[in-house]
Amino acid sequence: MSVFTFGETVLALRGSGPLRLGGTLEVSVAGAESNVAVGLARLGHEVRWAGAVGDDEAGELVLRTLRAEGVDVSGASRDDGGAPTGLTLTAAGPMLTAAGLPEQTRGGHYYRAGSAGSRLKACTVERAFTAAPPRILYLTGITPALSRTARSAATLALRLAAEHSALVCLDVNHRARLWGAEEAASVLREWAPSVDVLIATQDELALCLPAGGADDPGVRAKELVRLGIGEVVVEPGADGADGAYGSYGATAYGEDGALVHAPARPVRAVDPAGAGDAFAAGYLSALLDGLDTAGRLDRAVAAGAFAAAPRGDREGAPTRSELGLPAARAGAAPH
Repeated sequence: MSVFTFGETVLALRGSGPLRLGGTLEVSVAGAESNVAVGLARLGHEVRWAGAVGDDEAGELVLRTLRAEGVDVSGASRDDGGAPTGLTLTAAGPMLTAAGLPEQTRGGHYYRAGSAGSRLKACTVERAFTAAPPRILYLTGITPALSRTARSAATLALRLAAEHSALVCLDVNHRARLWGAEEAASVLREWAPSVDVLIATQDELALCLPAGGADDPGVRAKELVRLGIGEVVVEPGADGADGAYGSYGATAYGEDGALVHAPARPVRAVDPAGAGDAFAAGYLSALLDGLDTAGRLDRAVAAGAFAAAPRGDREGAPTRSELGLPAARAGAAPH
């Protein structure tokens, strides 16, 4: 198994206008970790996703969708206690741009409290991990925010990665609706010494550092490298008045002090949801293919730009053929 990841995947309902006005909803599934899993599978890599879904139609849709995308879901579990699969509602609404012109923006509503995904257990993660120990563990800062049991599962995954010599990639993915910055920082700072590759926006870097550090993102990234993280990848943050991703560029800081930057790829961002997940998938894909830092960033930036163009969380994640890449090299080792 090339990559193992786990977390909550929810039923995603998307409206074309304000929910209060009614109308139709598009049905899909969404989740940061499963989005990355799909992105990696489309790029030709073996990836396993573990998580808990409800014993309901929504849970069946989650598993069916991921299987159809080529993701191994044999490690997933169904909650037998009656907890439902989580739900998100996303709808478009009017806003004014800086020029005073009307524009559509999208806002989300979470219905995840007490969901099956929040009840993810450490034993589920352990079984899925040890069944086929991966070369890379992909972990986000979303899962530990869901519940104490989910946080314990994530901590166990880090220990298992160390025992099986798996590379650890932590994508901060801070969700303020799930936990505050202080609580997130207390967990992420504890995990930082176990991380080989850290992916974060400029604003998220501070969550992984002791309090009172510098404000400059470059200084923060270099400090994280000095603390033992092998590579710090600063991904694109939101830009523009509406917080949408308009283009993609990224910077990586390595152990030898090297700084590598990949320029932005201008793209008309129809829906930025999932673009950061595609960015992470592109980076890990290139890492598995044995590319150097510049090559990894270039693929990550390209994948993120693809994902921002259409609507949806995972729908725009590219395939190898769309990126013009040869088949994945199974023998390449991440380094």
